[in-house]
Amino acid sequence: MDETPDSIVDRVYEELKAMTVAYGFRPGERINEGRIATRLGVSRTPLREALNRLKTEGFLRFTPGKGFFCRELDPREIFQLYELRKALELAAVPLAVARARDEEIADLAAFLDATGPEDGDRSMAELTDLDETFHHRLIALARNDEMARVLDNVNARIRFVRWIDMGAGGRPATQGEHRAVVAALAARDAAAAIAVLETHIDRRLDQITAAIREGLAQIYLQPHLDAAP
Repeated sequence: MDETPDSIVDRVYEELKAMTVAYGFRPGERINEGRIATRLGVSRTPLREALNRLKTEGFLRFTPGKGFFCRELDPREIFQLYELRKALELAAVPLAVARARDEEIADLAAFLDATGPEDGDRSMAELTDLDETFHHRLIALARNDEMARVLDNVNARIRFVRWIDMGAGGRPATQGEHRAVVAALAARDAAAAIAVLETHIDRRLDQITAAIREGLAQIYLQPHLDAAP
């Protein structure tokens, strides 16, 4: 079945978003629209619509007369995004305590049982996906779609730094903190859940800077997605 104009834009948006989240484009690099349009098999019109969506969501930068650029890995911006993430999740806890059903909290505990506390043979991307899934399901218990939508955007914009975090072998401790949060929710103890979650999410600026330094080394070793096909 032929794609509609809207579905083409959606497809291009998702493909470009995956590239930008993983820094397939290098930080600060100008996006070569002609090459990307050829690579994705689309015209400039849907490509430009997708690029503008990504700019609005903070994944790309735009300079009049020069075009679109990959966002920088800016420690201060990432730090502020972590602060926003923490504020959102802590604000969601009392709502979740008040609104979540017992069986929903039990389902979240079962998710932790099923995914286990060890890395296993999972990649950093898979471990990050599992971590994001837990936090997405946690905030979903608050029954506030707008909070969930903003958190999804924040998580995507800090995902590359979280991939680096996952390489530190800290999953058992992380999963222990996840379990403590779920136990506090089950006990309807918002204060206890907030105390664990605040420590769990918090990142200092120097920690973020170190993760970005390591991340930059990985970016410049990976294939360059804006190269000619």
